[in-house]
Amino acid sequence: MKKIAFITILLVTFTSQSQLKNILKKTNKATTALSTDAISSGLKEALNNGINKQVVKLTAKDGFFGNQLVKITLPEELAKVDKTLRKIGLGSMADEGILALNRAAEEAVKESTPIFVDAIKGMSITDAKSILTGNQDAATTYLQKSTSTALYSKFNPVIQKSLNDVGATKIWETLINKYNSIPLVTKVNPNLTDYTTNKALEGVFKMIAVEEKNIRTNLNARTSDLVKKVFALQDNK
Repeated sequence: MKKIAFITILLVTFTSQSQLKNILKKTNKATTALSTDAISSGLKEALNNGINKQVVKLTAKDGFFGNQLVKITLPEELAKVDKTLRKIGLGSMADEGILALNRAAEEAVKESTPIFVDAIKGMSITDAKSILTGNQDAATTYLQKSTSTALYSKFNPVIQKSLNDVGATKIWETLINKYNSIPLVTKVNPNLTDYTTNKALEGVFKMIAVEEKNIRTNLNARTSDLVKKVFALQDNK
């Protein structure tokens, strides 16, 4: 059975869509092979489930701040700022500034769902085959390539506004100015909006990767008969 399924997956990878349909029909008696349309639909369903389950978590209060996997900490150039300011009694302001970065990311991610939905809708048969037979993070990689530019454009102004609204921009300007006024330190002037935007993107794709790994390795994470059948093909490759 495993040998037949393995041959089926190889054929899926190297044949055209029309050839694939014929091959899957011929091997249907030996395996739970599916049509290319079914494979595509199953993968789209799994991706949508992953977005709804993991990415939406990030939009809640402490979605970033309370999740050590994606929590936004200070950029390297500000780590020394943080350490120095704590020595002079400004640790609470630094903590407030870090929280504000995470709150801005949580707000920005609310803009992501329509972009992911469009990317999933636009997934081709070729994309579906590559994802199904690819690495453990093939779906995450597909979404990253398909959405990163659009997500950055959406996230950046939201994060900038959020940082302004919660006073984070003013907090960090104050902290950085205080730090830069200390004799003999190397002055810093980081772009916190750009930094936070990129860290928000990084967090989104980390969470998608978590769900992709789960659905590829955990049978109980496959929530419908179609998804189960599609990923059964992957299990036997």
